[in-house]
Amino acid sequence: MHRTSRRLLGGLLTLTAVGLSACSSDDGGENAAASGKGWSFTDDLGTTVELDEAPDRVAGINDVMSSLWNYGVEPVATFGQTSTADDVAFEGRDLSDVEILGESYGDIDLEQLAAARPDVIVTTVYPTDSEGTLDESQPLYGFESIEQQEQIATIAPIIAIAWRGSAADVIERTAELAEALGADLDSDEVTAAREDFEAAGEALTAAAASGLTVLPVAAYADEGFYMAKAPDEPSLRMYSELGVRFVDPGGEDYYWQTAGWEDVPQYPSDLILYSLRGALPPEEMAEQPTYALLPAARADQVHPWKYIGMDYAAQAAYMSELAGWLTAARDVTP
Repeated sequence: MHRTSRRLLGGLLTLTAVGLSACSSDDGGENAAASGKGWSFTDDLGTTVELDEAPDRVAGINDVMSSLWNYGVEPVATFGQTSTADDVAFEGRDLSDVEILGESYGDIDLEQLAAARPDVIVTTVYPTDSEGTLDESQPLYGFESIEQQEQIATIAPIIAIAWRGSAADVIERTAELAEALGADLDSDEVTAAREDFEAAGEALTAAAASGLTVLPVAAYADEGFYMAKAPDEPSLRMYSELGVRFVDPGGEDYYWQTAGWEDVPQYPSDLILYSLRGALPPEEMAEQPTYALLPAARADQVHPWKYIGMDYAAQAAYMSELAGWLTAARDVTP
């Protein structure tokens, strides 16, 4: 798989758990902060980060930091596949007090990160297969290499949240981390976001009852379509559980099935979701002759696939959009 494409949305990068003040734990992810002796959090690899007091300054990958911010935990520094300023997950946010450490995958300015003085650094870990296996010999998602990860771990302990299974589970896990970092999950804002999330899920189920099919893609001029497999991507899996019918592109590889442009017409759908991260937008896909043979393209039922955080507010907003697109769409596949 092409390196950039692999990292686009469900990269196969995972973790070697390295961090200052971190030690292995078998407590199954339970936090030990209740003991009243300092602060601790056990991440999804079983690594427990222990500090003398609760972290106040948090840095990390865009995908998690946007969600923590929705719970009131504002980041001091971020990194990711795009600049935070260009990331749809941060739309409307005042980034003037946030150090943006890079603009592409693995591009992390270590001097800037150290100057931000984070107490902890949060990122994600992806499985390597559909069974959810985590390969701890590989770097965490967002890091270029183990060497870079080790350098970052000398700045602050690293916490990894696993993006596997259904987004419903990852949302709950992210909320647990937010609470450990001081968020009030019983606040009016979080309660309202949770209610919006539940309502959006119901609306999506109703809209999906039409039976229209959806194909999420990341397209490249030289490589054709990378078609996502809904069971392997947490958000898509949750939408599927709510009733959305995603095209099964087949193949044995984890997360993606690829097709050259000459084979793209073999994967018809009523709607197409196109990735916003480094892939072709519809107007550039249209430069490929076979793109116009896709029913969704002919019907102009092509919409952005927004790679957003695992939290109530973000997911509610996107599920509402997806429900609207499904409601407005018509059946165009043979």
